[in-house]
Amino acid sequence: MGSAISDSTRHAGFARRRLAFGVAVICLMVGAMEGCGTLPSLDKRSSTVAFADTRDTRLGRAVGPKADAHPGQSGIHPLSDARDAFAARAHLAAAAERSLDVQYYIWRKDMTGTLLFDALRRAADRGVRVRLLLDDNNTTELDTVLAALDAHPNIEVRLFNPFVIRHPRWIGYLTDFSRLNRRMHNKSFTADDQVTIIGGRNVGDEYFGAADDMLFADLDVMAVGPVVRDVSNDFDRYWASASSYPADRLLPPAQPALVAHLAEDVTTLENGPAALRYLNALRDSTFVQELMQGRLSLEWAPTRMISDDPAKGLGLAGPQARMPEKIKRAVGTPAFQVNLVSPYFVPTAAGVDALTAMARRGVRIRVLTNSLEATDVAAVHAGYAKRRKALLEAGITLYELRRLSPVSETAARRSRTGSSSASSLHAKTFSVDGEHVFIGSFNFDPRSAQLNTEMGFVIESPALAQQIEARLGRRIPTAAYQVQLSKSGQLTWIERREDGLIRHDTEPGTTFWQRAAVRFLSVLPIEWLL
Repeated sequence: MGSAISDSTRHAGFARRRLAFGVAVICLMVGAMEGCGTLPSLDKRSSTVAFADTRDTRLGRAVGPKADAHPGQSGIHPLSDARDAFAARAHLAAAAERSLDVQYYIWRKDMTGTLLFDALRRAADRGVRVRLLLDDNNTTELDTVLAALDAHPNIEVRLFNPFVIRHPRWIGYLTDFSRLNRRMHNKSFTADDQVTIIGGRNVGDEYFGAADDMLFADLDVMAVGPVVRDVSNDFDRYWASASSYPADRLLPPAQPALVAHLAEDVTTLENGPAALRYLNALRDSTFVQELMQGRLSLEWAPTRMISDDPAKGLGLAGPQARMPEKIKRAVGTPAFQVNLVSPYFVPTAAGVDALTAMARRGVRIRVLTNSLEATDVAAVHAGYAKRRKALLEAGITLYELRRLSPVSETAARRSRTGSSSASSLHAKTFSVDGEHVFIGSFNFDPRSAQLNTEMGFVIESPALAQQIEARLGRRIPTAAYQVQLSKSGQLTWIERREDGLIRHDTEPGTTFWQRAAVRFLSVLPIEWLL
């Protein structure tokens, strides 16, 4: 018996030592990762601000007199066409004489992304100061390109909430999740402090009508007038924030041979058949011709820029400094109508209560979001899907964009660019009482509200509100399902076609396994991440 106890004790002691050794190894590994993952110092980081004396630039001479004729107002031009949105950015880069301040969440290393990188480089070659601020979550394939750009004497690149361990990125989430889970979702492109573009689009082929498999239906606005100075000031806030790190403190130095190779890649790309088709389509654009000739129509209206405090990227911004509260203060309480467009609509229980209370006051609410077949993020759809019935019971009208047939919906575009992509909603906009319009980066979901930084314009323009509502009115009947409740209380999807109505009793265009996955995701405690 004593021998057995002794053996048991020895085995237990050995197990404890082995467990202790394993814990020690894990601690050493985590400690090593944390040591390797230490953020660089921000000491002696350069300090720059937007140029304010740009009235004498070509852009300043073009827009200054128009702004003078509309004191207190900004000139707004919606960019709903994907090719026009690319052309506007390329034109601003080519026209800039003093500065380009560029801020994005995603910048793809594809055709349009490469062309716009080259447009920034060409501007810098002319002496234009370029400041490029990118969120670091989607720069996995860009380290070499960004290092090459940053090596240019007139270009400075900064990364927001960067990953210190560049490869593999997931290690950073193990050691610094609370910071890296917060991203900069802002999007702006400002030339000479005279013209800016803000909205929902990132930089990539799928946003600019150049992808073969997907076109995001999106919305930006190009603006001139006093709101441009607000965007420049906001860029300065983010540029100088505690989350913005100079790229040269994180990326390996650019090798001269690689820089030369990148320039050769651009030349090869520009001469390729896909780029030639795309660039020819741009040259044929009526928008580009009007833009170049200064004949582009503008809607002049009081316009307010609102954005998150960049401290939100570190979890240091209080509720009053976040976008939801700022939007409420800017728009006020809806009296009779709200039209909401959001690709990632996750209202949460509190949001459902707020919308229901609004509907009970007699406010007519229409929501357009992605259907399951059209969304590119099924987990986000799960956060919305479990709230549909409650929203419908409150009298709120729900539309879900279909994944449109590339043959029927993009035939005209396909003939000019060769693209045959289907559509997914990506625009983020709403109108209130036919008077106020919001256009920006803010999705109506917990991530935009609590985690990511966002920005947008609130525009006091009945004409623009009616324009957006009319566009939705034309698009919804043929491009979206209307979600309804049957007499038995079950969800149905109404599809309108030329030959009549089709009623779907399950989410159309999806498989059993897709729907099952969404149901499973909807019960997980992940809504705060969506």
